[in-house]
Amino acid sequence: MIEIPKTAKALIFDLDGTVANTMQNHFVAWRKAVLPYGIDFSANLFMQLTGMPQGATIKKLNEMFGTKMRPNEVGAIKSEYFRSGVHLTQEIDVVTNVVRKYHTILPLAIGTGSTKKGAQKTLEVLGMGHYFDFVVTADDVLNFKPHPETFLKCAKLMNVKSQDCVVFEDGILGIQAAEEAGMMVIDVNDYFKMEFTV
Repeated sequence: MIEIPKTAKALIFDLDGTVANTMQNHFVAWRKAVLPYGIDFSANLFMQLTGMPQGATIKKLNEMFGTKMRPNEVGAIKSEYFRSGVHLTQEIDVVTNVVRKYHTILPLAIGTGSTKKGAQKTLEVLGMGHYFDFVVTADDVLNFKPHPETFLKCAKLMNVKSQDCVVFEDGILGIQAAEEAGMMVIDVNDYFKMEFTV
């Protein structure tokens, strides 16, 4: 069981790769979507970009590879690939055990780079939506991770000071965002090893 700091007054959870084991599905969907543009989307590259919304990811890939992908077009293709496998999503037990333990004891929120629609679908597949008091998505903020806005908005909605929040994250950008927000951070990678297969 993950031990949370005794000073914690609220818990904030990233969704993909933290509560939900969606990362293999996201990885494969990205690989398929960008392959026609000559991009070999590796697991290493995927982990560097984890936490960014779709549009920002595609812009970053265009910068890195000199491609001219249209964010809306490629994003829609990626979403379609992802949707076809979303029903297979499993929860990450080491984290969801914490969610169930602290549900009704501390305020709980989701802070994700996913869209509202995507986050709702994932939580619906897991049957876990009712555990969270608030869900803040890419549709609710102007600045995405590694900017702290997502997590700061969660804290504000829960009416808890930043320094009293614990963030559960698996992505480099999300961990940076939580630290920038002045929050305590638990790196899920220390408890759960993500494996990617092509």
